[in-house]
Amino acid sequence: MTRLRDPQAGCPWDRIQTLESLKPCVLEETYELLAAMDRPDDQVNYIEELGDVLLQIMFQSVMAEKEGRFTFDDVANGVADKLVHRHPHVFGDVKADDPATVLRNWEQLKQLEHKKEARHSALDGVPATLPGLLKAQRTQEKAARVGFDWRDAEGPLAKIKEEIAELEAEIAARTSEAPADSDRVKEELGDLVFAVTNLARHLKVDAESAVELTTAKFSRRFRTVEAAAKAAGKPLKEMTLAEMEALWEKAKRDD
Repeated sequence: MTRLRDPQAGCPWDRIQTLESLKPCVLEETYELLAAMDRPDDQVNYIEELGDVLLQIMFQSVMAEKEGRFTFDDVANGVADKLVHRHPHVFGDVKADDPATVLRNWEQLKQLEHKKEARHSALDGVPATLPGLLKAQRTQEKAARVGFDWRDAEGPLAKIKEEIAELEAEIAARTSEAPADSDRVKEELGDLVFAVTNLARHLKVDAESAVELTTAKFSRRFRTVEAAAKAAGKPLKEMTLAEMEALWEKAKRDD
C-alpha cells in the first residue's frame, strides 16, 4: 500500500484517493463481506472479502502515516488496548458470568472513556450513517443498557398494536378533498417500524437480517412467478391480479 501511494512510482489511481473518495469503497466492501458471511462455506470468497475490508483499513492507515498523524500499528494497538480495558472479567478480577452483565459493564466503561469527549447521553456513539433498522436497534439497545426497556416481548407487541391503530386512524382520515397528511403518515409508519424493530430485539432477532431474508424470499418467489408467466406465454403486465396471485400461491407452495 505504501508503494501504491508513492507520489512518483505509485499507482495513478491509488495515490489520488482521499478519505472522501474512499467512503463508497468502504461501504461497498462491507456489504460484500456481509454477503460472504451468509456463505461461510465458500472459504475462498470469504477470505477475499475479509482481505478487501482489511485493505480499506490499511489504505487509510498508510494515508495517515504519510501525513504524520498515526500508523497501522496505532490502530491495531488501540483496539487491543480497548479490548483489554473493556474485558476486566477476562484480563482483571471483575466478575461477569453472563452476557447481559458483560454488556452493562462494557457500556459503563465506554461512558467513562468518553467523559473527556462531548458525550452526555447513553445514546451517543450510534453512527448517524447506519441503515435505518440497524440504527433503530442499536439505539434501543443503548437505552436498554441503562434500564429504559420493556420487561419482555409483550411490551413491544402491545406497542405495535397501538401504532397500527394510530396509523389506521391517520389513513382513515383521508378523503378525496383532504388527502392524508404525508408527514403524519410517515411519522406513524416510522413509529410502527420502530416498534417492530424493538420486538425483533426482544426476540433476539437482528431486524436488518430478518428483512434481508424476507426480501430475498420475495425476490425468489417473484422470479418464479415471472418464469411461470413467461412459460404460459402471457406477460405479467397482461395478467389480472387474480392470475398473478394464483401463480404466487403456487410459487409459495413450491418454495
